[in-house]
Amino acid sequence: MEDFLVAGGHRLTCSRLDLKQPLPDLDGFDWLIVMGGPMGVYDEDQYPWLKEEKDFIRRAVEDGKVVLGICLGAQLIAEVMGARVEKNAHREIGWFPIEPSLEISGTILNGLFSPGFEVFHWHGDTFGIPGGAVPLASSSACRNQGFILGNRVIGLQFHLETTSSSAAELIMNCRDELDGSEYVQPELEILSNPDRFDRINRVMCSLLQRLEEKNPCRQ
Repeated sequence: MEDFLVAGGHRLTCSRLDLKQPLPDLDGFDWLIVMGGPMGVYDEDQYPWLKEEKDFIRRAVEDGKVVLGICLGAQLIAEVMGARVEKNAHREIGWFPIEPSLEISGTILNGLFSPGFEVFHWHGDTFGIPGGAVPLASSSACRNQGFILGNRVIGLQFHLETTSSSAAELIMNCRDELDGSEYVQPELEILSNPDRFDRINRVMCSLLQRLEEKNPCRQ
C-alpha cells in the first residue's frame, strides 16, 4: 500500500500504540488505515492501548474519514460500530477463495473480486456486519470476509497487501499457528507461488484507487 500511496503524492504517517507513539489530530489526516496484529479486540487487559485505538477509530468514522481496516483492523472497526467480534469456527490461514456478495454491486467495489478469487488469510476471529454496512464476501471457513459502509469505511478480513516477504515474516513469527487443521495450509504451500502475491497486490491497488476517486484527499 505504501508504494502505491506515495507514488500518488500522498504523505503517510504511522502510530505504533504498542510503542506509546501518539495518535494524530483528527484534522491532520484524510484516511485512516488500521492494520492487523496477533491479539484480539477483546484483549484489552493484556493490551490496554486497544481502548485508545478503538476510541480513535470511532471518532474517525464519526468524523467522516475514509477508514480501511485489515484483519484485526477490520474487527476493531466492526466492534466500534456495534457488531459482534468472536472466535471463528475455523482458523483460516493460507490461500482460499472468496465469493463476493451480490450487495457490493451498488458500491465502489463492484466487480473488484471475481467469483472464487483466491486471497491470503491469517485469522482465527470473525466479525458481524455493522448496521447499515454491506457484506463484501464469504469463504467456506468464514461467513463474513468484509464489509463496506458509505463507500468510505471498509473492513477486510483477508489480506490483499501481503507480499511473499511479509508472509515469510508472518510464518517466522507465528509458525505455531500452522496447526494442520482443515483451513490451515502448510508453510510450503503458502509460499509456493509468488504470482499469488502479485495478483492480490494488484487488487489492493485497485481498491485504493477506487477509494481515492470517491474520496479525494486534500491537496
